[in-house]
Amino acid sequence: MMAPIRNVAVVGAGLVGRGWAIVFAQAGHRVSVHDGSAEIRANVLDRIRQSLEDMAAAGLIDAIEPVMERITVADDLASTVSDADYVQESVFERTDVKRTISLEIDAAMRPDAVVGSSSSGIPSSAFTEGCTNRARFLIAHPVNPPHLIPLVELVPAPWTDAAVVEWLRAEMEAVGQAPIVVRKEVEGFVLNRLQGALLNEAWALFEDGVASTADIDLTISHGLGYRWSFMGPFETIDLNAPGGIADYAARLGPLYHSIALSRTRPRPWSPELVGAVEAERREKLSAAELSERGAWRDRKLMALVAHKHGSED
Repeated sequence: MMAPIRNVAVVGAGLVGRGWAIVFAQAGHRVSVHDGSAEIRANVLDRIRQSLEDMAAAGLIDAIEPVMERITVADDLASTVSDADYVQESVFERTDVKRTISLEIDAAMRPDAVVGSSSSGIPSSAFTEGCTNRARFLIAHPVNPPHLIPLVELVPAPWTDAAVVEWLRAEMEAVGQAPIVVRKEVEGFVLNRLQGALLNEAWALFEDGVASTADIDLTISHGLGYRWSFMGPFETIDLNAPGGIADYAARLGPLYHSIALSRTRPRPWSPELVGAVEAERREKLSAAELSERGAWRDRKLMALVAHKHGSED
């Protein structure tokens, strides 16, 4: 039986890596953070503290210092991972980069440790095959930022030990995350395939002149998003017909099939289309305001998380 997590290594200290550090430190684990950039390493604790201050203001944490005291920054990768029970890799999303860092982690890790990659679409079979401990590597893909949005996709490679998957699922639940197991490797996993279907339809509706970007966004933010913030698509349709899901399928299945057939030749997002959408978005929000709006988004997320924590399931 595998022991529970006590020490965590976070490799890659960008937005996702910093969020992971907060997740594990908030749960009481000791966290060592490493990034290949000295500039990022120099600023990572300040950035984590700012996130924690925002969380405290939203009522999501009671005290900042106990969390900060559990997080340290290491200058070299080997010292970061050598004592870790679990390693969360969050480096740049490119296969060659993932392969290189996986081999470096593999050489420095304990043979009983587990390594999860934050890869959002590249399967671990594409970059862990050459690792000695490859049976202990898998995908652990979060939604950004992971310290506010709890979903984590666990995607094993064909050679990942099944016991490792179940262990990590339990450990993720123990730190407050909401893990799902993707039963086989598929491009984009589950989250980005669902998101991609919506995005592709949104782009197509705009390109076809059906609606503006603002109105398409409004359809989600003040329509579907209300339900989707607390239940998924199957539960949604199960509750949207008197007889449940079978009744819904009988009533609306032909409509959705017809819609799907109308998109059998999807078009790529052309430079012209991207330019047109960009122009509409910049009318609503200038490039200079993107960072400020991102902070607004995080505050809204914190308020939603606080509300959900205070409500019953």
